[in-house]
Amino acid sequence: MRRNQVAIKHGFRSGLEDKVNDMLKENGKSFSYESEKISYIQPETKHNYTPDFVMNKMIGGKMYIETKGRWVKTDRLKFDLIFEQYPDIDIRFVFQNPNAKLYKGSKTTYAQYCDKKGWRWAKKEIPEEWLKECL
Repeated sequence: MRRNQVAIKHGFRSGLEDKVNDMLKENGKSFSYESEKISYIQPETKHNYTPDFVMNKMIGGKMYIETKGRWVKTDRLKFDLIFEQYPDIDIRFVFQNPNAKLYKGSKTTYAQYCDKKGWRWAKKEIPEEWLKECL
């Protein structure tokens, strides 16, 4: 049996851990293996979002239009975070194909994802009623 297989059999994650365990024992050292946990906070990473189109609304404020052909998971997660951190932001999506599935085998479409989140979306062009809201 390879050392790695033996190590795993003895409860270690690698052959190196098993080797160090043996070395410590051979040298008569007192130790424990994976007996403590040290908590830490992974520092946040700051990102910037650049909307495709920015329009001023007649009632004040802005409307952001994001156009999407493909809408990959990292994009969806980005917007989840943006809407969570800026609940009053007005971002609207214009999809090339709102009936596209989120990923191969998914039952959920881009449109359904937006509907579930309460996000406004349109197919291929900005709706007239959106345009009427802006200067």
